[in-house]
Formats: sequence, C-alpha cells, structure tokens
Amino acid sequence: MADIKALQRDLENKASDLQKLGRESSKNNEVRKKYTIQLGENELVLKELDLLNEDTNVYKLIGPVLVKQDLAEANANVRKRIEYISAELKRLDAIRQDLEEKENSKKEAVIKVQQRIQALQAGKGKA
Repeated sequence: MADIKALQRDLENKASDLQKLGRESSKNNEVRKKYTIQLGENELVLKELDLLNEDTNVYKLIGPVLVKQDLAEANANVRKRIEYISAELKRLDAIRQDLEEKENSKKEAVIKVQQRIQALQAGKGKA
C-alpha cells in the first residue's frame, strides 16, 4: 500500500511538471505569434519603402507626432527590425522544440508510473 501511495505522489508531481511545461509552451506560442505578426507587418513596410523614389518624403510616427525621416535610414531601421524579429523567432523555435522534448519525456514518465500503479493494484486485487 505504501508503494502505491508513493507512486501516486510521484505521478502527481510528474503531472504537475507536465502542466507547467504546457503553460510555458502556451506562453511561447503566444509570443511567437506576436513576433510572426510583427515580421509580416515589417516585411510589408519594407516592400512599400522599396517602391518609393529616393526623393520621396518619409515620415515616422513617434508618439502623436510625425517626424520626417531619410528614406535610407527608414529602410535600414526596418531591415534591422526584421533581422531582430527573425532572430527572436529562431530563438523561440529552439525553446519550443526543447519544451516539446521535455513534454514528451514527462508524458512517457507519467505513463510508466500509471502502468506501475495499475500493475500493483492488479496484483493486490488477485491476492
């Protein structure tokens, strides 16, 4: 009986860890979704900037004010932003893959503990 209780505590701990990993994974997906949207927006801005002539006026919204900006500077800023967002997405993908591996490992551990509990309970039922 003590074995089953110990295994049940172990099962609860592993299940709790699995839930924590699930929450981390959800947070990661939310952040990733935001960055993906930002990447699309910035790529669209870059396409628009590429259509402009060099002498075209470009304005940047800073708070409630539109500030005149050099086209080359605006282009460089958007490219840097795209580069940064892409790097963050790669980092988040690596984290997501790591979380998935940890989740799979925890799931397997939970299943093994459940099977051991069932085997002990089946053994007790026969005795």
